[in-house]
Amino acid sequence: MVYCAGWSGVLAGLGVVLASLAFLVSIKGEGARGKLTPFECGFDPRGSGRVPFSLRFFLLGVVFLVFDVEIALLLPMTVSEGALLGVWSVLAAVFLSALLAGTLHEWREGALDWEL
Repeated sequence: MVYCAGWSGVLAGLGVVLASLAFLVSIKGEGARGKLTPFECGFDPRGSGRVPFSLRFFLLGVVFLVFDVEIALLLPMTVSEGALLGVWSVLAAVFLSALLAGTLHEWREGALDWEL
């Protein structure tokens, strides 16, 4: 136990040293402001190169992750033995009904509408 605690301290210290080193190296000088502007050949740059992220694309990513995790949780059911098939069927039904209820709620609230 002491052996593991010692290595945990060493690894935590190494993490702090590397994070501090990255912070010291990343300090930007005066020329950094020009590097943040968008490059437009033949035009004066207007505004910042940073564009606000669309919340609709974030929602699409979250929905994709939810259904991706759903597939990962339901895949073991397909290779299940006959003895566990009843248990898997009940768990899959509960899981899918909870997922369907959440999706229907979001749809009714208008969170899944793509109208601008």
